[in-house]
Amino acid sequence: MTELSKVSVTALKGVGEAMAEKLAKVGLENLQDVLFHLPLRYQDRTRVVPIGALRPGQDAVIEGVVSGVDVVMGKRRSLLVRLGDGSGVLSLRFYHFSTAQKDGMKRGTHLRCYGEARPGASGLEIYHPEYRALTGDEPAPVEQTLTPIYPLTEGLTQQRLRQLCQQSLAMLGPRSLPDWLPHELARDYQLAPLNEAIHYLHNPPADADVDELALGHHWAQHRLAFEELLTHQLSQQRLRESLRAQRAPLLPIASRLPAQYLANLGFAPTGAQQRVGKEIAYDLSQPEPMLRLVQGDVGAGKTVVAALAALQALEAGYQVALMAPTEILAEQHFITFKRWLEPLGIDVAWLAGKLKGKARAAALEQIAGGTPMVVGTHALFQDEVKFQRLALVIIDEQHRFGVQQRLALRQKGVGGQLCPHQLIMTATPIPRTLAMSAYADLDTSILDELPPGRTPVNTVLVADSRRIEVVERVRAACAEGRQAYWVCTLIEESEELTCQAAETTFEELTSALGELRVGLIHGRMKPAEKAAVMAEFKQGHLQLLVATTVIEVGVDVPNASLMIIENPERLGLAQLHQLRGRVGRGSAVSHCVLLYHPPLSQIGRERLGIMRETNDGFVIAEKDLALRGPGEMLGTRQTGLLQFKVADLMRDADLLPAVRDAAQALLARWPQNVSPLLERWLRHGQQYGQV
Repeated sequence: MTELSKVSVTALKGVGEAMAEKLAKVGLENLQDVLFHLPLRYQDRTRVVPIGALRPGQDAVIEGVVSGVDVVMGKRRSLLVRLGDGSGVLSLRFYHFSTAQKDGMKRGTHLRCYGEARPGASGLEIYHPEYRALTGDEPAPVEQTLTPIYPLTEGLTQQRLRQLCQQSLAMLGPRSLPDWLPHELARDYQLAPLNEAIHYLHNPPADADVDELALGHHWAQHRLAFEELLTHQLSQQRLRESLRAQRAPLLPIASRLPAQYLANLGFAPTGAQQRVGKEIAYDLSQPEPMLRLVQGDVGAGKTVVAALAALQALEAGYQVALMAPTEILAEQHFITFKRWLEPLGIDVAWLAGKLKGKARAAALEQIAGGTPMVVGTHALFQDEVKFQRLALVIIDEQHRFGVQQRLALRQKGVGGQLCPHQLIMTATPIPRTLAMSAYADLDTSILDELPPGRTPVNTVLVADSRRIEVVERVRAACAEGRQAYWVCTLIEESEELTCQAAETTFEELTSALGELRVGLIHGRMKPAEKAAVMAEFKQGHLQLLVATTVIEVGVDVPNASLMIIENPERLGLAQLHQLRGRVGRGSAVSHCVLLYHPPLSQIGRERLGIMRETNDGFVIAEKDLALRGPGEMLGTRQTGLLQFKVADLMRDADLLPAVRDAAQALLARWPQNVSPLLERWLRHGQQYGQV
């Protein structure tokens, strides 16, 4: 029997070239694809519900006799049909109807309908039901299974998709759809056979638990989710192995430069910084590439750890590249590293997209000539950037860079032969469940201690009707010699409008607080202008900084102890936490005022409530994951990540430990099954494990 993955959709009845093109748009090229295109939800058309038993919001099949037909002239002309079955009466309402349709519904006509019952002007109504007239004495048969509702694409109807799935199911068998999970593995993890699960999900029996299916907790969904998560795990293991199999420069543990650096630093590293520093130093001294993710809450001192790692490579005579997602953050790293490294006699080069002409040519020449430390934006990924002896790449805020971009760095290693070590830093704590799946190719270190002298930020919620009080609070703080931020958030995802709002707020606050020096910074300003304003604020020349969320990461002004965030309900928890982390960096008690616009939605209330309750980034990350889901949290640009067909990282988090074990077992005992699994699940646009 031919494997369904090798049978084109054109083998199905009624699928010509045009239809095949439409199907290809949703990734359906062969019959295996069709069978893995699973329903989003189900309708129960297996029984007729008495009209008297209908509840508002219920989808149901009903039968009855037409007792009246009227064309009603309201705001819109509609056809109203009264239908009764002895237990009750309801109306069918059609806004689009023809004369023929109206004539086909005379009084006394026996109809069977399907639709959602809604409260209307005269009791329950169904808008535009599916219906047919019943003739003869024989009751027409109802559906034997639940009716699947599939994800659609333009030019494909539910009816059409159902027909294609049913045709494909007719060819389904253990031989035509091989089960790549070995029998022992399936038995150990109590997984049903694949073809049974697929068959069930396309045709659930009439007594299937619709609620369980809707929640994704059914054994058939569980079986497919397990296989899909397992495949993602395998693809990342393969990626990791292919990277680990490469050689990397061996960097002996350094002593001279780190000792000089720490002596100049002015404070001792925390216990967590020392522990993570040792983990990194050990990795760098090995001949295979380090792949380490350092998670640290806002202000935990990741940059110090990064500097210690850089010094190990620099002492061994190699180059280090540090890359940040935005120019403002990259520029801050550049200033910091210059301040730290130049006293040690180490040159620091700078490269960003904004560098043009001679300045750019000079920077490229410096890098190719071997300047030890290079700081920049993702411009460092570009082909024309050639390093002389690159041994370590430090990436800040990993979730802003796709996996593929990380891989591109391999070509930039020493002589194109040795793969650079990779140290990835994030101030967005990633819940363990997510890290297990999303970053399975990385080792993880956690900085779970704040440096001494940091003060927890006191967070309060204030309705924007009290804006004048808040402005006075800013005046009082600045009169005491403190500095403050006023953050304007995104207006419906429009950067332009947000910048305009920031400008308006700047003008309002400048006139309201005439005695204060107020600065403005937003995304539409030139990088040089932004840098100049930031420098003035940092030096204390400006007392209040009005900004958009461009200040989210990396801004360090210890004297700023008050932050106002306008319309915080527009932001996710992680972003609010990042913004709040800009205050509380000195020894003064710091405050964050969330100036919200009532009424708040349920999720908005929960989100802001969490911000008030805790300063712990990991607690916030867990809650954020629960409220928003993983895709948003990791950033949509994570190539090959989280585009699951069946699995859901939140719902199926409890499967992840078993999935990891199963992946190890499969790699050790049944390695021949790995490629077919990757081919089945990750063929479309996710060449994730293929480097």
